[in-house]
Amino acid sequence: MTTLLEFLALWAAVYVVTFTLYISFGAAFQWFAHRHPERRIQKGRYGEKRKWKEIRQSAWSLTATCFCLAGGLFLQFKGWTPVAPLALSWWSVPLMFVVSIVAFDAWFYWGHRLMHWGPLYKHHQFHHRSVAPTVWSNYSDTIVDAFVMQSYYLWAPLFLPIPPVVLIAHRLYDHFNGMIGHSGFEFAASDLTRVPSPMVCTLFHDQHHAHFNTNFANFFSIWDRMMGTLDQDYDGGVQRWTAQNATKAAEPDHNTTARAS
Repeated sequence: MTTLLEFLALWAAVYVVTFTLYISFGAAFQWFAHRHPERRIQKGRYGEKRKWKEIRQSAWSLTATCFCLAGGLFLQFKGWTPVAPLALSWWSVPLMFVVSIVAFDAWFYWGHRLMHWGPLYKHHQFHHRSVAPTVWSNYSDTIVDAFVMQSYYLWAPLFLPIPPVVLIAHRLYDHFNGMIGHSGFEFAASDLTRVPSPMVCTLFHDQHHAHFNTNFANFFSIWDRMMGTLDQDYDGGVQRWTAQNATKAAEPDHNTTARAS
């Protein structure tokens, strides 16, 4: 009974922190993004009307997401993992962070494609009601969908010597990356987010919601490029956003000019 109560306390703590970060960051990013309407990716589509539905659904689905992280951490704290976490050092932290990010991206790609398979799609369909996703859409999933995609945090400690602090750092990175990736506003497009770079920008996942059957990965475009599921307009779209950013940067600041005169 004591062990169960310890786990429930950890699960509750992870949930409270995650949901608090979801609401606070979502509100701040929404305020910032709406001050830059020119950055909206899908012009004329406004997913914000689904905000409260997505928040309510997220409050429910986060129970599964937080269960997975709490479960992985609890296994480590109890010493129940076949592989012991590495001691924290100048090399183990960055190494295991990169290893975990790469491993998660592979898991996410194939898990995501699996959820698009006919018999399982009913569990993923709710997430795709957000054709024009917003910062609130990231966790707008069913329980089954959330568990499949986030169960990495439960099983990874069984196979990887990942220190608990690195697993938490990975989850935080995934949290903010996912919310920005669903935001519907492009602030990160650059030459570093298109071929030959494996990195991606917000456009990447926005195209997945708009076109449904492309761009299945999370952090990188590697798997989509290898498997032929990259959106045909992704690299071109990044180029257009990069050119737009360059043009915007080259324009004179009228406020500064006015003050100078």
